[in-house]
Amino acid sequence: MSQISSVAGQELRDMFSAATSWLEKSSADIDALNVFPVPDGDTGTNMMLTMRSTMEEAYRAPDHSAAGVSFAMARGALMGARGNSGVILSQIWRGLAKGLTEKEDFNARDLADALESAAAAAYKGMSNPVEGTMLTVMKDAAAAARAEVAKGNEDIISVLEVTVKAAEESVARTPTLLKVLKDAGVVDAGGQGLYTILEGALRFLRGETELMRLRKPQIIVSDLPTATPIPQTAGVTEVPYGYCTEFLLKGEEFDPDDIRKRLEKKGESLIVVGDDTAVRIHIHTLTPGNIIQIATKLGTMHQVSIRNMDEQHQDFLEMQRERMPTTNMAVIAVASGDGLTDVFGSLGAAAVVPGGQTMNPSTKDMLQAVEATFSDQVIILPNNKNIITTAQQVQSLTKKKIKVVPSRTIPQGVVALLAFDYEANFKDNAEIMEKALSSVKTIEVTHSIRATRINGLKIKKKQPIGLLDGELIAVGDSSLDVINQLLARLDMDSAEVVTLYYGFDAEEGEPEAISASITERYPQMQVEVIRGGQPHYSYIISVE
Repeated sequence: MSQISSVAGQELRDMFSAATSWLEKSSADIDALNVFPVPDGDTGTNMMLTMRSTMEEAYRAPDHSAAGVSFAMARGALMGARGNSGVILSQIWRGLAKGLTEKEDFNARDLADALESAAAAAYKGMSNPVEGTMLTVMKDAAAAARAEVAKGNEDIISVLEVTVKAAEESVARTPTLLKVLKDAGVVDAGGQGLYTILEGALRFLRGETELMRLRKPQIIVSDLPTATPIPQTAGVTEVPYGYCTEFLLKGEEFDPDDIRKRLEKKGESLIVVGDDTAVRIHIHTLTPGNIIQIATKLGTMHQVSIRNMDEQHQDFLEMQRERMPTTNMAVIAVASGDGLTDVFGSLGAAAVVPGGQTMNPSTKDMLQAVEATFSDQVIILPNNKNIITTAQQVQSLTKKKIKVVPSRTIPQGVVALLAFDYEANFKDNAEIMEKALSSVKTIEVTHSIRATRINGLKIKKKQPIGLLDGELIAVGDSSLDVINQLLARLDMDSAEVVTLYYGFDAEEGEPEAISASITERYPQMQVEVIRGGQPHYSYIISVE
């Protein structure tokens, strides 16, 4: 095999373009590397969509030097970052670009410098870096590259081979560094995604592009017991324009690329992710009927959702004019489900960015919502732990003043918005709202997507499970059983209000039956039932 002593900007772009396609092939498998058996394992999808944005910007770069291309990649990653994994990935590209500053091309030593810069940027971007994650994998990979260069090796391919091998071994060790990974029997999903990207770049430099078309990335396993990956797909809801048409297509021998080609001229914001038996499709179109006609010829449609996003967007703007006329501050919330959207709108949110579990909005999505408001001071309520870091990226991209109140759940977002004081200034309001977060407890009820053992619980596939403030601590035979277990863990004597937000898949009559049961057990409690319409979680419950 021939050696490579330097890489130019266009080759840098092409190697990571190939790496993005390589990552896309295993995104569903990476999604399935989910620590908790709840349907929010979207790391692979988030990283894939972030990489798409990264490479789109790279191909638009007017400067074809290594520095110019890497800077464009960093910009694209920042604008398209989705979820924690996407944000960390954007920091990695930012550090890489810093390491390649003013480089027309780069050699093996420059590559080692850039990888170390990438690792440093990734750690610096996190307020509480956790070892056993993609941060560790990036650090170990960079250290291996530095050690190989220190030996005098000037061949970029062999240096990258050592780097990729170190990344692979680091991913395999992640369960030894994080107990939660060990208990769940999986390696870190973000680390797996990063390894896949680096491996894809290496394969391109080796000239294995044809082989990459025929093969699929392998999920790394460790010596510890691991769970069998369950392929799944995840959809992403974007800023509204036209009819947002989404559905799951089931069948046999699907080719997602072929489906994408059939639909790419039928609308905008097209996303097609999945495997040969199930594909999630999302598209903005003026003619949803045409999309459905095409889809029904390919397979069977499930979970169909068609929303007039233009009308919804206009409602948001009207809501802003009506509810926040006397202040130059606006609040933007993130939520999934038409019922929850209505809740935040009725409480005065200037806009609601569609998103949540399995559909983390990008930095660009939130930036567009910020710029569309009439206010120069904007408070963002992420309402999900995986969206907080994405929201924090917005400040560097706008002239408006941004405050992120780190709400991790829907109930926290609601109490924060209720605490908003129209007479208080911007800084004080952010502090008041953040202080309010601790006044509520959040219960979430969903169904396990696989059998597992975690936190001392033996869980069967599709069994109702419950989380209390994000911690999985209950499993039962019914949603009511799980809810009763979680309520029993709280000091209900000091609580006053229980609000039950039921999802779109809640069984008819069940929310009212649960409400009656809670009232019977806690007669002093005020119980409210609201249709949230949220996906994946049958119930989201606020206890105040």
